Amino acid sequence: MKVEVCVDNFESLQIAERAGADRIELCGALALGGITPNAGFIEQAVKYASIPIYVMIRPRNGDFYYSEYEVEIMLKDIYHARVAGAQGVVFGVLDKQANIDRQVLKALMQEAGQLGVTFHRAIDLASDYQAALETIIEAGCERVLTSGQAANALAGASVIQRMVKQAGDRLSIMPGAGVNHQNVVDIVRQTGASEIHLSGKTTRPSHMILNSNAATMGDMDDFALSITGAENIQALRQALGRADYKC
Repeated sequence: MKVEVCVDNFESLQIAERAGADRIELCGALALGGITPNAGFIEQAVKYASIPIYVMIRPRNGDFYYSEYEVEIMLKDIYHARVAGAQGVVFGVLDKQANIDRQVLKALMQEAGQLGVTFHRAIDLASDYQAALETIIEAGCERVLTSGQAANALAGASVIQRMVKQAGDRLSIMPGAGVNHQNVVDIVRQTGASEIHLSGKTTRPSHMILNSNAATMGDMDDFALSITGAENIQALRQALGRADYKC
């Protein structure tokens, strides 16, 4: 059972690796669902991590119907991830009718070259997930990250199970969204998946010594930092181990 952890800062990357992650999905701004991380973060992650780094390629938050200019950005970001030495990239593209955009997907796959490719939860917005899955398989992606078109992977387990059966050994289906140590065994048993995805997030207080009139930088609490919780990843591993899943 492979465990992928999504992170959006270097501290979380280190925590996730120590806690037993098998692979990292490297993102910026997980609070927005994850966007492309900056070049410095990618380079440092590749330099210091001893597990595979898959870089999120998403130029903005929101839907997955991109303009030609946004597609150009995605192509450049894939190039930079490849040159930096990442093992893979993560992206998803839909057209105006919420079908897989075949032309854009082909272009992104060509730019990815020998990198591993995960097609992310854009499939959860697809108008026909079964047709979308066939298109993704044909394009050569190695896995799909999905919540089964539901709010979370447990709620979408029945659809994920159908995806697993449809894909067979042609591609890996990886449940994600709302996965934790309390529900992971149920999700794996119901879906038959061999990989799982989570953030395992927690928060820690700022290490700064703050004055009473400290300004804020945005709508979020700048002094409660969101990081990967080592205990969350470890607890998930233990839950899988107790259920006789190899991890």
